Order: sequence, then C-alpha cells, then structure tokens
Amino acid sequence: MALRINQEIPNLTVPTDMGDITLHDWIGDSWAILFSHPKDFTPVCTTEFGAVAQLADEWAKRNTKVMGISVDGVEEHKQWKADIEKTAGAPAGFPIVADEDLTVAKALDMLPADAYLPDGRTPADSATVRSVFIIAPNKKVQLMMTYPMSVGRNFAEVLRALDGLQRTYEQPLATPANWEVGQDVIVGLGLDDAAAKAKYGELDIKLPYLRYAKNPA
Repeated sequence: MALRINQEIPNLTVPTDMGDITLHDWIGDSWAILFSHPKDFTPVCTTEFGAVAQLADEWAKRNTKVMGISVDGVEEHKQWKADIEKTAGAPAGFPIVADEDLTVAKALDMLPADAYLPDGRTPADSATVRSVFIIAPNKKVQLMMTYPMSVGRNFAEVLRALDGLQRTYEQPLATPANWEVGQDVIVGLGLDDAAAKAKYGELDIKLPYLRYAKNPA
C-alpha cells in the first residue's frame, strides 16, 4: 500500500552513519524531515545536502530534525559528508540512513515494490529515491514531494511548507498560495462566521468560502 498523508510512518530501526536509529524514538516530540537521494558522490544531491546543512539553525528554531536517506553504505556516507561540508561551508550534523537493502525506500513507497539494485548500478537505477517527507510529532506524514533527477530541490520551499504546516497543525486553518510567515491565514469551512470571529477576531471575507484572519500568535 502506498504511503499517504496522515498515515503514520513505519517505526523502522535503520542503520545510519551516526549509528542505528529507531524512527519513532528519534522523532520524539519534534517535527521531522526525511529526504532521500539515489547515490552518494553525485552532483545535484551534494548541493541539496549542503543546503540542508546550511539551514541547521532554521530547523532547530522550528523544533525539527532532519535525516537523509540513501541506498549507499555507512562508510560511503561518512566519506561523502566531507564533500558536502567542503562545498556548503557548514557541518552536515544530521544522520544519513544506509538503506542498502531498500527497506526504507520501499516502506516509504519511494520505489516500485520489485525494485532492486544491480551490480555496478548507476544513480538512474534508483532515480525515484528523491523524495521529501515532513512528519508531525504524532509520527504521521503531513507532506510529500518527489523530484526528478534533473531538478534540484528547493529547501527554502521545504522550509516555507514546514512553517505553513506548523501554523495550521491541528487547527481549522489553511494557508493561501505563496503564503509566508506573518501573512493572513484562511479559516476553515468547518467554522461559521460567528465561530470564526470568536476564535480568530475580525475576518476579511473575500467570498463566502474564502475568509482570511490575521495570523494568530
């Protein structure tokens, strides 16, 4: 079965370059981002992992842990991190899963069920392992993104999406297109106007079904 939004991630124990990690224990009461790539020592992914490393303070401000996933081994991850840190100018202080048997890739539905890694494989053999998952403290997936080999991921957008998820988490709110922190939010249709005003103050009603409220603290 495919992994879906609002589904709990499997509580796998995974080998990483920082030791074995059990996912639910690692997440704890934090938010988490799992992001994957097809092979170590590849150009686009080196820039992406560098971007994640450069955002370390931003993840920390948002009580968010990050973890990479690759189908290469622990020793390759350790060696590759030196390249990441050299090009990014920042320490890569997050773990990278060594998913050599595709357990995580298949459990998170990043590869076809019959996928395998041939001897002498290239990144193209595991090209679909370029996904991003944002996970809430309840261990449930809140957002999924999958990219092709040719397009580097925009981690500023991942950060923006994380802000939106945290702003609306377990509240009758949503964010409009291109929303940024501090901008007005949309009140969910589960609240009528009176209940919405009681909860969020004055509304900016554009349409009966499109009602803005000031971004609550």
